[in-house]
Amino acid sequence: MSEKKKVLAIIGSTRANSSNLRLVKCIQHMTADVFEMNIFNEIDTLPHFNPDLDKENPPESIVNFRKLISEADGVLICTPEYVFTLPGSLKNALEWCVSTTIFSQKPVGLITASANGMMGHESLQLVMRTIEAKFAEDTTLLISGISGKINMENEITHPQTALLINNFIESFLKFFVTN
Repeated sequence: MSEKKKVLAIIGSTRANSSNLRLVKCIQHMTADVFEMNIFNEIDTLPHFNPDLDKENPPESIVNFRKLISEADGVLICTPEYVFTLPGSLKNALEWCVSTTIFSQKPVGLITASANGMMGHESLQLVMRTIEAKFAEDTTLLISGISGKINMENEITHPQTALLINNFIESFLKFFVTN
């Protein structure tokens, strides 16, 4: 890859300085030579999905959100699990994309980083398959117990997690070359 790929990172948490945001900032730093990463950390500002509003003139914030996705070469979603599924605000943001093809065949990396996260990770993959995003098993990652594995300086403090993140990044990079 000769030029940097544009990656939109969507944070599924609405908490300020969440573990998910810190993890993405860590990945952003680790991939700065190959990715131009734009972090979207405002899913809580998007209006509630309403099919009646998703016609000729969707809300401006939705137009802007969709444009960010469209202009990206790939998307990274990093989310916690809430009540054994996706956070409502992330699900809402993705619902605004269902009537479009902006995720269709777009390379996507999916990280669920939470206390447990297994069911939320399955839910995220199901939604992304539904909107035809392109991902593989090695471009998805489940990190259970994230709060004890990353510090406030955006550094992975758990060696096994650091290895998993490195493997994920390598697979995500290859995904751009092969897809």
